[in-house]
Amino acid sequence: MTKATVKTYLPILYLIFLMLPIYSIVMTSFKTEFEIKHEITPFPILGTLSHYEAIFSDSQAYGALINTIIYVVLNNLFTLLVAVPAAYAFSRYRFIGDHYFFFWFLVSRMTPPAAVAIPLVQFYSSLGLADTHLAVAFAHCMFTVPIAVWILEGFISSIPPEVDETARVDGYSSFGFFRRILLPMIAPGIGVTAFFCFIFSWVEILLANWITTINAVPFGSIILRAGTSLGLNSLGWVSATAVLSIIPGLLLVYFVRNHLAKGFSMGQAK
Repeated sequence: MTKATVKTYLPILYLIFLMLPIYSIVMTSFKTEFEIKHEITPFPILGTLSHYEAIFSDSQAYGALINTIIYVVLNNLFTLLVAVPAAYAFSRYRFIGDHYFFFWFLVSRMTPPAAVAIPLVQFYSSLGLADTHLAVAFAHCMFTVPIAVWILEGFISSIPPEVDETARVDGYSSFGFFRRILLPMIAPGIGVTAFFCFIFSWVEILLANWITTINAVPFGSIILRAGTSLGLNSLGWVSATAVLSIIPGLLLVYFVRNHLAKGFSMGQAK
């Protein structure tokens, strides 16, 4: 076997290895409970949609899925609203302690969510925000804003300052400059930032579990509770919830794939 053959097929084999668990989950979600317990097959023989029907007919599970989508969208919105101006300020202006302040952003991102869970619960309870989508979205902003500022600062710094000066000469206001010139130029960076913010907010359940009780319970919490309580008695239902938790991420990657390709290559992808 030549080196060229190894280089060609080794990544393919590695990709297949990585996809096997996902393939198993997807196939299990379409199997009947009898097939899951008594038949070991690579794909469903009888096939059923009952597990998905059970999820959408279960108000708690369906409501948790909607809750997660809501606070993930809110988190992305709040993060970008804060991170874009902050990244622009770090990129274009110099002030006392700017490097230390920027480093503090990254250090705060390294804080374990468990370390701030109890103070956040007490803080939100005093404000009456506990068990709300806003509470979860703001809590996640503590971890998504630093990484967003760090990513976007690099993209904005790659834009020559002369662009800003030209926009001012042309009569653009600050808002007009951001909306018509800056945002289109850093669109790949925004795509990458939104991707990372989505991933964190979608899979994070520790803070969401502590902050919510009834009204804004996350979908990941439902999967965790079901997997713990039901175990082998409902692998099809648990697999179906896992598949549903993967779909939004796939859709996001599909719609921002061009921005992601350019963003990860710092704008060099064609």
